[in-house]
Amino acid sequence: MNAPSTDRTSSDSSLLFLIGFMGAGKTTVGRMLAEKRRQQFIDLDEWIEAHERRSVAEIFHTAGESGFREIESHALAEVIDISAASVVALGGGTFVHPRNPALVRETGAPIVFLDAHIEELWRRCENQRNMVERPVLQDRESFWRLYDGRRAAYETGTWRLDTTGKPSTAVVEEIECWLAQQLQIRQGL
Repeated sequence: MNAPSTDRTSSDSSLLFLIGFMGAGKTTVGRMLAEKRRQQFIDLDEWIEAHERRSVAEIFHTAGESGFREIESHALAEVIDISAASVVALGGGTFVHPRNPALVRETGAPIVFLDAHIEELWRRCENQRNMVERPVLQDRESFWRLYDGRRAAYETGTWRLDTTGKPSTAVVEEIECWLAQQLQIRQGL
């Protein structure tokens, strides 16, 4: 397991954010983690689709990426306002938009950066291409450039967890272990 970075959280971990690039496992791990913790799971992209009554791809097509990012920021603020005990998976570009990291950090909740080797992220996205529509997924070179451009924003999360080659169950266990360690640190144990 990766060593945690400096703890920047002040909550009891009842709210948790998962960030990272496409294919990192945010939705899969988030659902499993929320179920294990008996908490609500919110996938921000799914939230947007339900409230906008159209897919993320349709929003990108009609409003452009900047229009989608505005909708996404408003949705994130709504989710934060109503989510006390939840695991929230953010879209791959959510944490890159200038307003969003500050909104998330203000909650004091842990922000777990799920990461993987770029080749594995690409493979996962390619394997899901028929099931998941990813408006910014183009070719391999663009994928790499986008990942490189977003990585610095992801690194500002509370903790980075490498998911390369790991089953989702193992990732969930590592997050649970890390959260327990953080709670012990806060309690001075």
